Amino acid sequence: MTGVIEVSREKFEELVADALDTIPPKLTRVMDNVVVVVVDDPPEPNLLGLYTGIPLTERGDWYAGVLPDRIEIYRNPICSICETEDEVVQEVRITVVHEIAHHFGIDDDKLHALGW
Repeated sequence: MTGVIEVSREKFEELVADALDTIPPKLTRVMDNVVVVVVDDPPEPNLLGLYTGIPLTERGDWYAGVLPDRIEIYRNPICSICETEDEVVQEVRITVVHEIAHHFGIDDDKLHALGW
């Protein structure tokens, strides 16, 4: 790797919004009570994103009055593994899709088996 790319927070937020726009409407219509945010640094090393919440597959009749699920996309770690803005765009999209999959109840083992 020859260097690390710097992407401003504003530009990075735009990239996350663009990645969210690529999610098919059929899926976004069923996403429920979830917020996606950009955070500079993760709570632990080597994380590019993190889903915290109750996946749709685990919600039942009891699910009400619950704070929104949270998807965090970590700007600094993503930028640190990329050399170009195109690589950042690709990594942001992969990370957004990966974390949204968790919202739908898909675990890491299944995601890795599917190539994500």
